[in-house]
Amino acid sequence: MVEPTVDGVLKELAALEDPKIRAVNEKHGDDHGVNLGKLRTLAKELKTQHELARDLWRTGDTAARLVALLICRPKAFDRDELDAMLRSAQKPKVHDWLVGYVVKKTRYAEDLRTTWLADPDPVVASAGWALTTERVAKNPEGLDLPALLDVIESDLQTAPDRLQWAMNHCLAQIGIEHPPLRARAIAIGERLGVLKDYPTPPNCTSPYAPTWITEIVRRQEA
Repeated sequence: MVEPTVDGVLKELAALEDPKIRAVNEKHGDDHGVNLGKLRTLAKELKTQHELARDLWRTGDTAARLVALLICRPKAFDRDELDAMLRSAQKPKVHDWLVGYVVKKTRYAEDLRTTWLADPDPVVASAGWALTTERVAKNPEGLDLPALLDVIESDLQTAPDRLQWAMNHCLAQIGIEHPPLRARAIAIGERLGVLKDYPTPPNCTSPYAPTWITEIVRRQEA
C-alpha cells in the first residue's frame, strides 16, 4: 500500500517508471515514464486527498502532477490558483488533464475560458480554446459561432502546434454539432489543409477537420 505522503507517492511512481513508456511520451512532449493505467490505479488507491494533491503539484514532477489532478477536489481551488496552475502546466498531458478534469468542473471555467482565449501565450490560449470546444458541444448558447469560425479561418494555419490543435478541434466540433455551419466548417478545413497529412493509425479518425466532421456525422446518423 502506497504511503499517502509526497515521498511515498514519488517512491511509488519511481518504481513504476518504464523507460520504453518514457521514450514514447517524450516524442509527444511529456517527460514521464509511468503507464497511465497504473497511475490511475495508484490515484484510486489514494482516493481524494486535496492537500496531498496540492503538495504533489508543487513538486513540479509530471507524473506526480497527474496523480494530483486525479486525487484533488476541483471545487476547492480558487480562480487565481487555477490560473497559476495552468500557466505552469507546460507538459501536454498535465495541461490537458488540468483543463479537462479540474477547470471545467469549477465555477470559474467560463471566466478562465475568456481570459485564456485572449492570452498572448499560445499554450495558455489553447486552454481557452479547449474550454470553448467544450461549450460548443454542450452549452453553445451565448457563443458567437460564426465569429469563432472567423478567428479560426484567419489564425488556424499559422498558429503554433498546441494552439493549432485546439483551434482545429473547435472547428471540427462546430461542424459536427451545428449543421447550419457544417458546410462552412468543412470549407475552412479544406482551404487551410491543416493536419491533412497527419499520420493516423488504422481504425482511428483523422484530425483533418473535413474528414473528422464527415466521419463523426456519419456515425451519428447511422
